[in-house]
Amino acid sequence: MYQPTRSLITGASAGLGAAYARALAARGSDLVLVARRADRLEALAAELEAVHGIRAEVLPADLSLPGAGRALRAAIGGEIDTVINNAGFGSHDLLVDADPELLEREIAVDVTALVDITRAFLPELVASGRGAIVNVASTAAFQPIPRMAVYGAAKSFVVSFTRAVWAEARPHGVRVLAVAPGATRTEFFDVVGTESAAVGRFQQPEDVIRTTLRALDRTRMRSTVVSGRANAAAAWATRLMPADALTRMAGRLVERR
Repeated sequence: MYQPTRSLITGASAGLGAAYARALAARGSDLVLVARRADRLEALAAELEAVHGIRAEVLPADLSLPGAGRALRAAIGGEIDTVINNAGFGSHDLLVDADPELLEREIAVDVTALVDITRAFLPELVASGRGAIVNVASTAAFQPIPRMAVYGAAKSFVVSFTRAVWAEARPHGVRVLAVAPGATRTEFFDVVGTESAAVGRFQQPEDVIRTTLRALDRTRMRSTVVSGRANAAAAWATRLMPADALTRMAGRLVERR
């Protein structure tokens, strides 16, 4: 069983981030909780310290700012052996109508910060010969999605980036994993502003965390795991369709819903 000792979790104030925090605390890991909403982080930290007897530190941060990963590494004292890059959000609009500033922030959080955080913490994991980095992607990664063009492309980047780093880090004993959930009952769709982007049956955050931990517990770990059998089958099936037909189908599904 994968046994973390001190874990950094971004986007920890709600949804998947809070669920990751609860699951890792239950395994005995101390935590560093990162998000913008300090009050939620403090409440979660107090809960987990009381229930599990671990130490939970709170670090409010805006990951859309340049150098977010380096700033986190500088602000956190001591060793981190597990990084959960969970922070991210999506937007839903035709690109021609989208707010350019919102798209810029979406790329900054979903792509730039994830890369910077991975780069900031990976050297110490490689040096220690252990630990894990988990990057939360999405089933949106496996096909372009009209009306969510930036989000789908960002998550596709996360999967591709993670697979490459998995190969680089594997000889050093470091686990690197991309987790691709489908529609999950979190605040994601509140931020997006519509459930039109939800395709398939909703999962609960705990379902995604179980998928992640099962993958981390394996002796020989894959680079990518999709949460949910139906989601995994759908992700596999995207390989069988011509790219343009697949994109049109994804667009129709989003519009119809």
